[in-house]
Amino acid sequence: MRQSLPAVLASLALAACATTQATETPKPESTPAPFASTYTPKPSTPVIIRGGTVLDGEGGEFANADVLLVDGKVAGVGAALTAPAGATEIDARGKFVTPGIIDAHSHLGVYPAPSLQATSDGNELTHPNSAEVWAEHSVWPQDPGFSRAVAGGITTLHILPGSGNLFGGRGVTLHPVFGARSVQEMKYPGAPYSLKMACGENPSRVYGTRNQSPATGMGNVAGYRQAFAKAREYDHKWAEYRKKLSAYESGDKKGDAPTAPDRDLELETLSGVLNGEILLQWHCYRADEMIVALDVAREFGFRISAFHHAVEAYKIADHLARENVCAAMWADWWGFKLEAYDGIRENIPFVHAGGGCAIVHSDSEVGIQRLNQEAAKALSDGRRAGLEISRGVAWTWLSRNPARAIGIADKTGSLTVGKAADVVVWSADPLTSYAVAERVYIDGVPVHERGRDTTPSDFELGQSYRERAQ
Repeated sequence: MRQSLPAVLASLALAACATTQATETPKPESTPAPFASTYTPKPSTPVIIRGGTVLDGEGGEFANADVLLVDGKVAGVGAALTAPAGATEIDARGKFVTPGIIDAHSHLGVYPAPSLQATSDGNELTHPNSAEVWAEHSVWPQDPGFSRAVAGGITTLHILPGSGNLFGGRGVTLHPVFGARSVQEMKYPGAPYSLKMACGENPSRVYGTRNQSPATGMGNVAGYRQAFAKAREYDHKWAEYRKKLSAYESGDKKGDAPTAPDRDLELETLSGVLNGEILLQWHCYRADEMIVALDVAREFGFRISAFHHAVEAYKIADHLARENVCAAMWADWWGFKLEAYDGIRENIPFVHAGGGCAIVHSDSEVGIQRLNQEAAKALSDGRRAGLEISRGVAWTWLSRNPARAIGIADKTGSLTVGKAADVVVWSADPLTSYAVAERVYIDGVPVHERGRDTTPSDFELGQSYRERAQ
C-alpha cells in the first residue's frame, strides 16, 4: 500500500538516530569534534547467503560458498555454514557475492541531480588555497544519485571538492543511505577526513586567466610549498603553546596562563596533513607532475594517500609502489585535454602489476552506477596485454584498495570476519556487462532489492506527489 507524502515524511521525522562520534582532526583547543557523525545502522536480522561464488575483496574466489551476516558484521565465509535460528536465507546459487563497491572519488551531493548552477557547490573558486572549506557542507542529502549508486552496488563513497584550486578543501566518507536529513546522518563513523589537492592545468587555468597566481606549473608548486611552510609554522606555534600550557598546569600556576595562537581553519587542515591525521588525495594526470608532488611530500614530511585520475600512472608504477601511494583511475577515459592525452587502456592493470595499489573510481554521477563494468574493462585489457589477473584480485580495485586509500580498510572493503556487512549479491559474474546488483546490504541491512520499488529521495517523492496532484 502506497503511503501518502505526509505519512512518509512523518515516519522519517520519527526515525531515531543515536550519535556516534566520528574521527575528526583534533582541534587545538581539544573541544569535541564539530559536525560529528550521527549515522547509525538500522536494526538488522541475521542473513545467510548460500551457495554463491564469493569474491572476498582480498583477492580470493570461492565457489559454492556461504556468507553469514550477523549484527551488521561479516560472521563467516565458507562452505555449509550454520546460521542462527530465524536467519533470512538467500539462495545465491549461480550468482556472485562480493563486498560492496567503494568509490574513492565521487562528487554526489556537491554536484547533485538535477544539474543546476544553484546546486553546483563543489568548487570554492575564490582563492587558490581553500583548504578551510569542507565538502560535507555542500552535500545535498536528497541527491537522487545516491540511490542510483546503491543500485549499482555502491555501499560507501568518498565525496571530494572539485579540482579548480591548489587546495580544494576537505573530503568526507559517506554511506549512501535513504532518508538522511543531514550529511551527518550519512557520515561514516570513524572515517578520517581527506584534503583534496590539484596539480596541472585546472588551477593554473582558473587563476591564470584572472592574472593571478598560479598561472603556470611552477606557480602551482610554489603555492603548495608556501602553504605547507606556513602550516609547519602554525603547527610549531601550537606545539609551543601546548608545551607552555602543560608546564603551567603541572606547576604552581603562578602568573598568567599562556595565550593560545589565533585559530586558522586553512592552516588547521594543512597541519592535519602534516601530522598524518588528514589523508591527502591529489588530483594529478601526468607522471612528471606526480613525481614532483612526491618530492613536495618528502620535503615537508607528509604522505600522499592516492593520486586521482592518474592517467599516466602506468609510467611510474615503481614510484607508486615504493612510496606506498594508491592511484585511483578510470578504465578508459582520457584525451579530453592535453594533460590527459597520453592514456592507455592498460593503466589500471599495469599499476597493479607494478606492485602498486590500483583503484577504479568514477568522478561521475553516471559512472558510479556501473563501476563493476569499469573494473571488468580494465581486467580484460590487462589480460589482453598478457597479465594473469584473477577476478578475485580485480575486485580489490573496487573494495579493499579504495578502503585503504580513504582510511577505512580496518572497517570494510572485504568479506572478512568482523568487518562491516557491506555486501552485494550479483545476478551473474559482476566483472562482465551482464550482471546487475540484485541485493545490496549496508551494515547487514538490506538497502536495495532489484525488482522491488525503490524508495525515492525526498526530492523525487515531492516531485512525484506534485505531478500526481496536477
